[in-house]
Amino acid sequence: MEKYEVVKDLGAGNFGVARLLRHKGTKELVAMKYIERGHKNVAREIINHRSLRHPNIIRFKEATIVIESAASGELFDRICSAGRFSEDEARYFFQQLISGVNYCHSMVLR
Repeated sequence: MEKYEVVKDLGAGNFGVARLLRHKGTKELVAMKYIERGHKNVAREIINHRSLRHPNIIRFKEATIVIESAASGELFDRICSAGRFSEDEARYFFQQLISGVNYCHSMVLR
């Protein structure tokens, strides 16, 4: 989002709220659609719109996903800066890692 500035709100549609934005570098105007997390049609909206190529259909530009920030930083950076962990620290991080991977597998992510 840092490469765009909001020009104005465009309104609400079936899948979310739209805003008119200007690219800070190129000054190109784009419409950004904000679709709330969990909306069942997000994937369909992206897949369908990406495949459309017609002079009378607005082109798909990009998709942005906003996720929470890792306040403590990334594990990789922590490993690089620490050099090595004690056995207890390594066990703690490994348990968190395995728990996260196990959850993703249980959700059948592809």
